[in-house]
Amino acid sequence: MCMSQINVTNLTFCYEGSFDNIFENVSFSIDTDWKLGFIGRNGKGKTTFLRLLTGDYTYQGSINASAAFDYFPYSVTETQRKLPASAFLDELKPGCEEWRVICELAQLNEDAEILYRSFETLSFGEQTKILLAVLFSGENDFLLIDEPTNHLDQEAREIVKNYLAAKKGFILVSHDRDLLDACIDHVLVLNRQSIEVQSGNFSIWWENKQRRDQFVLSENEKHLREIRTLRQAARRASDWADKNEATKIGYDPIKEHDRSKGARAYIGAKTKKMQSRVTQIKRRIDREIEEKEGLLQDLEKTVDLRLAPLSHHKERLVQIRDYGLQYADAKSPVFSGITFEIQRGDRVVLHGENGCGKSTLIKVILQRAGFQNFGMAFTEEGVCETASGLVISYVNQDTSGLAGSIADFCKKRNLDQSLFCAVLRQLDFERTQFAKNMEDYSEGQKKKVLLAASLLTPAHLYIWDEPLNYIDVFSRMQIEKLLLEYEPTLLFVEHDVRFREKVATKVMPL
Repeated sequence: MCMSQINVTNLTFCYEGSFDNIFENVSFSIDTDWKLGFIGRNGKGKTTFLRLLTGDYTYQGSINASAAFDYFPYSVTETQRKLPASAFLDELKPGCEEWRVICELAQLNEDAEILYRSFETLSFGEQTKILLAVLFSGENDFLLIDEPTNHLDQEAREIVKNYLAAKKGFILVSHDRDLLDACIDHVLVLNRQSIEVQSGNFSIWWENKQRRDQFVLSENEKHLREIRTLRQAARRASDWADKNEATKIGYDPIKEHDRSKGARAYIGAKTKKMQSRVTQIKRRIDREIEEKEGLLQDLEKTVDLRLAPLSHHKERLVQIRDYGLQYADAKSPVFSGITFEIQRGDRVVLHGENGCGKSTLIKVILQRAGFQNFGMAFTEEGVCETASGLVISYVNQDTSGLAGSIADFCKKRNLDQSLFCAVLRQLDFERTQFAKNMEDYSEGQKKKVLLAASLLTPAHLYIWDEPLNYIDVFSRMQIEKLLLEYEPTLLFVEHDVRFREKVATKVMPL
C-alpha cells in the first residue's frame, strides 16, 4: 500500500438521544503506512471511532482518506457459522481470493484445511486466524483491527502477535501491553479531553506519559501555592479597604476627631487603590485556576481499589490429586492426572491452550464448594476437594447474561448499590452510565461490572476466569496493584502475559 494520509478535521459526534459528545472538534493526521496502536479507557469511543472511519455513523467535521477501510472482526451470521469459511469468503470481503487467504493462513502457522471445516466447529484461535487472513488478503486497504486476541490462548496470541508485527497499514485496538509493544510503531491515544498521536510503542508512550504527568503534578502544586499566596494578599488588601471604607473615607469622628480633610482624602484614594488591587488579584487567581485546570484535563488519575478477603481456618483451601474428567458424551477425557493444591495466599494461574479444560476445572471446583451447579454431566477420577465452609467470589468470562439496571443487579447480588457504584467510579465509570441498562454497556464496561461485584464480595477464594478481556490498560494496572497489595487467595485464567508475570505465585499448566 502506498503511503498516504488520513486527515481528521473538527470531528464531532454523539449518539442519537445523548447530550454528551463522544468527540468534539477533534483534529489529527495519521499515515496509512503506520502500525498504529489505539489506546484509551473503556467506553471512551475507540470502537466508535473505527466505525466512523468505515462510514457506519453520521458525524460533523471531515475524515479525508484515499485508502479504503476494512474492519476486524467481521460479523459472521448464524447461517454462515454452519458452513465452511470457504463458502462465504466473498460475503466477508467482496473480491476476496481464496488463494490469498491460504497464503495468509500459512503466515499464521495454520493449515488451509480449516477453511473447509464448519466454522462453528473451529476453536476461537482458528476462527480468529481465518478472519485475520481474510482481512489481510486485500492490497490497498487500511485495516481497523479491534481486540484480535480476546479469548485466545497464549500460543495463539504469540502467533497473532508475530503475524501483526510483520504487517503495516493498520489501527490496532488492544489493551494487551505485550501485543502493543511488539506490533506498533505509533500510538493514537484517547485522553480525557484530547486525542494525541505519538511515535513509538506502548512502553515508550507510557514512559513519556509518566514523565509528563509528573511535570503536570509539579506545575499544579506550583499553581496551588501561587493561588494560596494571592488569596492571602487579596484577603489582607480587602480587609484594609473594607475597614477604611466603613469609616466613610477613612474618618471616624469619635476615634479620629482631629484628622484633617487632606488626610481623609489621602486615605480615601488609598482605599480605592487597594480595592482596585483586590480586583486585579482576583483576575490573576482566575487565570491561575484556569491554567491549573487546563494542565490537569488529560491527567489519568487511578484510585486505589480495596478488597476484603476472608481468612479461612484451614491452610489448604483446594486439593486436586490425580484428577481427570470426561463429559458423558465425549470419546476422550478433557484432562487427566492433574495434581495441585491452593493454599491461603496462593495466586494460581491455570495455563494452557483453548479447550484444554481450564474453565471446566473451575466449574467443578465451584460445584464442590456449593457455589453454583452448572448442570454438567461427566465422569471423574481422582480427588477434587474444597475446604468446608469455603466462600468463593467468582468472575465468569461470559458477560452475555448482564441486562437491566444497576439497581436490579445489586438487588440480585445482595450488594450495597452506593458502594457498588463507588467501585465502578474508581474503575473510571462515568456517572451517566449508571442510568443506562447494562446490555447497552461496552464489553469492557460489562467486565468491570462483574469485577466490581467480586471486589465487594468478601471471600476466602477469588476465582476469576479471563477477567481482563476488553478491560483497558489503566484498569489492568489498577487491578495488578490491588492484588499485590491485599494478597488474596486467587485462582485465575488470564492470557495477558504481563499481568500473569506480575500477579501469579504459581503456574498450573493443563
